[in-house]
Amino acid sequence: MRNLEPGQAISGGYAREGRDGRMPRTVLIVEDEILVAASLEATLEDLGYEPVGIAQDAETALALAARRPAIALVDLNLRDGETGAVVGARLAAEFGVAVLFITANPRRLGRGVPGTLGVLGKPVDEDKVAAAVEYVAQRRRGLAPPPPAAVLPFSP
Repeated sequence: MRNLEPGQAISGGYAREGRDGRMPRTVLIVEDEILVAASLEATLEDLGYEPVGIAQDAETALALAARRPAIALVDLNLRDGETGAVVGARLAAEFGVAVLFITANPRRLGRGVPGTLGVLGKPVDEDKVAAAVEYVAQRRRGLAPPPPAAVLPFSP
């Protein structure tokens, strides 16, 4: 297990558009539980996505947004408190990131967070993550697929 100090990130690659002009398959993981984050990271890599880093707090998440992830998976409760909703809204509004929350407390998001796509309730498994991330990737491309059963979409 990796121990991180506040503001420190586990970093991966940088977002870049493919030669075919498709959206990058890059994902920012915003999760303070390192075992959960590492499991998400491994699942995403197995699915062909490129994690740009793991952020355990708001400051790190916003710093890693400079790497231009296409997608962010954001927990509500982070190392610095219940800052996930604000982080998700900022990632969407300021950086154009497609945000999906992953939390054990989906009801705390109420009717949703402006600019974000929805919420996936914990616990999750690889199949739920795969379906949810593919849904978000399609939405980012401007498509309107039906959400997978495990995802509660937010109204636009």
